[in-house]
Amino acid sequence: MSLLNLVGVEAHYGASQALFGVDLRVAEGEVVALMGRNGMGKSTTIKTLCRLLPCSSGTISFAGQSILDLQSHQVARLGIGLVPEGRRCFPNLTVTENLIAAARPGHWTLRTATDLFPKLGERAGQLAVSLSGGEQQMLAIARALMTNPRLLVLDEATEGLAPLVRQEIWAAIRALKRDSGLAILVTDKSLSELRTAADRAVILERGKTVWAGDFNDVTPELADRYLGV
Repeated sequence: MSLLNLVGVEAHYGASQALFGVDLRVAEGEVVALMGRNGMGKSTTIKTLCRLLPCSSGTISFAGQSILDLQSHQVARLGIGLVPEGRRCFPNLTVTENLIAAARPGHWTLRTATDLFPKLGERAGQLAVSLSGGEQQMLAIARALMTNPRLLVLDEATEGLAPLVRQEIWAAIRALKRDSGLAILVTDKSLSELRTAADRAVILERGKTVWAGDFNDVTPELADRYLGV
């Protein structure tokens, strides 16, 4: 049974339609890559499922419950942890304060979060604004984990980060898959790195799902057609 299920989802920014029929499912413990060229609807899909943007048509359910009538904070309490594009850490709070700001009881605590990202433990008392971009991304992921979600959503997981930091982030995602049983929905531009973590892929083209299947079935021809420049 799917943990998250989107069927025929459409969404608008004002009078402009952005999604034209997105179908997407994520099962318990599964890592799904949401893929597509820039501007094809990946971030809009994430905003819609997190209830940051109204759904014009279609259905969205989480853990068997429709979430269309819920607000974003209610969806978060159900167990969807969002790592937004651009990180959006609280700049004038310390690392520790960022982590505990939305913490909920469960496996993820200050200790387990800093075990996953030791650099955060080393910088516990620093303001978030003083961290590097990579460290802020680690903080954003750890902050989402501290809500103890059932589904972790990462929008542009490693965009703009240095290669060594990208490796650290992907190692953490693989560790989450291996050790936590957490369901993960992730967008990123690196096929090679997604391939090391994702079980399935969903490809969007002009706001619509055009392909879904096992990640191993994403052929070079398919990637060139829907993901190439």
